[in-house]
Amino acid sequence: MISGNQTDNLRLGRIAPTLGVTDIQAAYRIYNSVFGFEKVFENGEPVGFMVLEKDDAELHLSLQRDYKAPHFNVAHLLVSDADAAHEACVRHRLRIIKRLQDKDYGLRAFVFADPDGNRIDVGQTT
Repeated sequence: MISGNQTDNLRLGRIAPTLGVTDIQAAYRIYNSVFGFEKVFENGEPVGFMVLEKDDAELHLSLQRDYKAPHFNVAHLLVSDADAAHEACVRHRLRIIKRLQDKDYGLRAFVFADPDGNRIDVGQTT
């Protein structure tokens, strides 16, 4: 284990959540349609791994045929307009787990589940 003193000058780079999905192309279509993510990398034949990007956000998709999503939020996405993001999720018939509301910790936020059950916490600073 590294003590705090050894990490004082350690700079962290990108960290991106990897979501398990049962149909990688369908998952890409959802994240592209709802949030505008674009595919920047894919690997395998058939494709088993994909990297999506939009602005400063990055999301990795991993094909897992027998995937079962956990019962907790797997990612947190900061957005410029939580109301617009919520509306897009509703329009695409994604399941809303926690309704859109102003939180006492300074976010306007909601939680949705993608078609594989991956729970994403979406928030806008207020």
